[in-house]
Amino acid sequence: MKILYLNAAGNLGGAERALLDLIASLRTAHPDWTCELIAGAEGGLVAEARALGAAASTIALPRAAAVIGDAAAGGPAGSVIAAWRIAAGLALAAPALARYTRLLAGAIARSSPDLIHANGFKMQVLGARAAAGRTPLLWHVHDYLQARPLMPTLLRAHARRCTAVIANSASVAADVRAVLGGLCKVYTVYNAIDLERFGPAGPCLDLDRLCAMPPLGTGGVRVGLVATMARWKGHATFLRAIAKVAAAVPLRAYVIGGPLYETPGSQYTIAEVRACAAACGVADRVGFTGFVDDPAAALRALDVVVHASTAPEPFGLVIAEAMACGRAVIASAGGGAAEIVTEGVDALTHRPGDADNLAEKIILLANDAALRRRLGTVAAAAAARRFTRERLAAEVAPIYREAAGAAGRRSA
Repeated sequence: MKILYLNAAGNLGGAERALLDLIASLRTAHPDWTCELIAGAEGGLVAEARALGAAASTIALPRAAAVIGDAAAGGPAGSVIAAWRIAAGLALAAPALARYTRLLAGAIARSSPDLIHANGFKMQVLGARAAAGRTPLLWHVHDYLQARPLMPTLLRAHARRCTAVIANSASVAADVRAVLGGLCKVYTVYNAIDLERFGPAGPCLDLDRLCAMPPLGTGGVRVGLVATMARWKGHATFLRAIAKVAAAVPLRAYVIGGPLYETPGSQYTIAEVRACAAACGVADRVGFTGFVDDPAAALRALDVVVHASTAPEPFGLVIAEAMACGRAVIASAGGGAAEIVTEGVDALTHRPGDADNLAEKIILLANDAALRRRLGTVAAAAAARRFTRERLAAEVAPIYREAAGAAGRRSA
């Protein structure tokens, strides 16, 4: 079988890392299958896909199209930008999108895949417009639709071209069904992680050096938020929580990650988050690393990993990765994140957006090394069971076969 993957971004966000795990899992389980990737930009995704043995290329998404997105117009980032501005931008980008669709259609025709796997909303719409009708098209959905003003309408308009949808959690699957109704069959398939890379043993980043801060003293506890700069990832909640932790508690906080995407209004700049830390009075207690190439080494350098999303988290890849690294995790109890942890067993949870509740959990773990060790040990074992690439391949391969078989029956 030949699978062609489509992804608009070239940088390595959560959806892109999940896609790489999927390609890796299928390359191992089905070495006779061919995996190709077309990305909308150069970046880490293309390089890592090639390293996995996939034929990866780019068709550069025009700037006018790359910056379009409704995450900040009623989506998880809030109403930072008016929906009408997004619609106006879409109209202005229409000629560039039409040209891009023609280029993409030509590349798909030359590839002649048995199946197209579109990752992310932009490529789901563009793939539906570019792909020949006889080629099955799967949409891999990593985010919620109902909160967004434009994407539900766009995906419904193209849903009859979609053969099936893979959702990364039961929560996202329910959201997709609510938007698309019975137009597409929807499967829930949890993400996997590279358990050889994300494990308790391995290198650790020197976070203090990276943040240009003096070394943390003996007995100090490192507490970190590892996330992109998306506005709904809870940076302000995390910093407010740190401000509520008494200075007598020996901890240092870290904000690990940087802006990745081009959609206006959907992300903070690091300067904005630094300003938030200063406003909270914790600038001297918080380090900022920016984007890191080795998230596993960053996670292992922490004693406590905080997930602070204020909107429901579709899955929570960093939660799974931190668990696999044997870290004590505090997760925001919403959406798909609530499906992958068990409170008090392999993680602690807090109410989304509640800085007081988050501070309580941080203080509890900062003062109890035995609890940190117990949670981390159980979490690593749970991750090794739940998030294997072998499980991912075993769940996705039958979906691919069914989609390809259905297409074959229709063309017969």
